[in-house]
Amino acid sequence: MEDKMENKEIVIPGLNQLARRIFEDNQKKGFWDKELNIGEALMLITSELGEALEADRKGRHVKFEEFEQALERAGYCLEEFGVDHHYRLVSQIFLDLVKDTFEDEITDAMIRLFDLAGAMEIDIEQHIWTKLMYNRGRPRLHGKLY
Repeated sequence: MEDKMENKEIVIPGLNQLARRIFEDNQKKGFWDKELNIGEALMLITSELGEALEADRKGRHVKFEEFEQALERAGYCLEEFGVDHHYRLVSQIFLDLVKDTFEDEITDAMIRLFDLAGAMEIDIEQHIWTKLMYNRGRPRLHGKLY
């Protein structure tokens, strides 16, 4: 029997809320003080992906569990990252273990994508769901060589 997605179900709920939150946070930090330049926004996303490639080429990877364990050894938990008086110490652990890794750069690209989706009020949940439904009916490798 063919695997079908439920037509009324959104596969990944919460992405629109995440996009709005990222956009609002970035507005507060001044990233949206000037008018949207889509070309610039897309190139910034591309640059993050280039940084991810370089991190991978250098073997810079991190398992998130390692970061959490380092926090725990230092007497902190992830939730304390946002607490002002803990931020400096917790962020140093982040800088030592996570910053500029493949995972960090992929996350930067995703944050920029969600930021753009939030700014443009794109219903990212519906678009992802629709694209997944479309892709299910496509041939192997979507008819391409790779």
